[in-house]
Amino acid sequence: IFHYIDNRRKVHKEAINVCQKILQHKPIDWKPIFRNNLSQPIHNVDLVVTVGGDGTLLQASHFLDDSIPVLGVNSDPTQAEEVEKFSNEFDATRSTGYLCAATVKNFEQVLDGFLEDQIVPSKLSRISVSVNSKVLPTCALNDILIAHPCPATVSRFSFKIRGDDETCSPLVNCRSSGLRISTAAGSTAAMHSAGGFPMPILSRDLQYMVREPISQGPAISRLMHGLIKSDQSMDASWFSKEGLVYFDGSHVFHTIQNGDTIEISSKAPVLQVVLPHLST
Repeated sequence: IFHYIDNRRKVHKEAINVCQKILQHKPIDWKPIFRNNLSQPIHNVDLVVTVGGDGTLLQASHFLDDSIPVLGVNSDPTQAEEVEKFSNEFDATRSTGYLCAATVKNFEQVLDGFLEDQIVPSKLSRISVSVNSKVLPTCALNDILIAHPCPATVSRFSFKIRGDDETCSPLVNCRSSGLRISTAAGSTAAMHSAGGFPMPILSRDLQYMVREPISQGPAISRLMHGLIKSDQSMDASWFSKEGLVYFDGSHVFHTIQNGDTIEISSKAPVLQVVLPHLST
């Protein structure tokens, strides 16, 4: 297993080297940067290329507005025959790369297609979050999770869906381990694993699901999972002592506390992403 993991590291490093060599032969200016060194918004570039997996692209997206497209290169795609070979020993799944349009094998082809305006990025919805009417600086490309810092703790919160015309759904009071909201792009990730449904990737709607609810009857249970339409937002109130809003995983989060109000919607700047189906 250790040999396998070390080989994954070598494959990823080789993918970076290959991408850099390709860029060196293009009539463009470019600059490499490690993902952990990203700390400020990215400006004044025409394209961001991420080499890794979906997690690398997600992290880069937090530093991008709606004016700069991103092209993901899956540095180490999963090999089906390898997964089957080692299935009785360990999980040999590599990178899914759902949002990555290229691999090392076709990176130059996809890059040339973008540079020659033959490939047009798609505009993916992101999640905007406001806490106590203050818009948070981070937008989520995949999903947000509102929960207690300890996942074993039961939290109390309520929510309702409000339309732009100010119509509202019934108020839902919850005791559960948290609330997840995903974009269409994120609907195939944790949301799908939890029992949600995949959405068309260009949809502007959001999908929500209350995690592990302590049921209060069939009428309320039907409201534990649903959609927030593009012309709607979710108004939530947090009634636990501690809480966090996680953005696209566990690395980026915002602290909330008892009595805070949270507004969630898809009215965030979109992200331009070169998607796989446009580069084949």
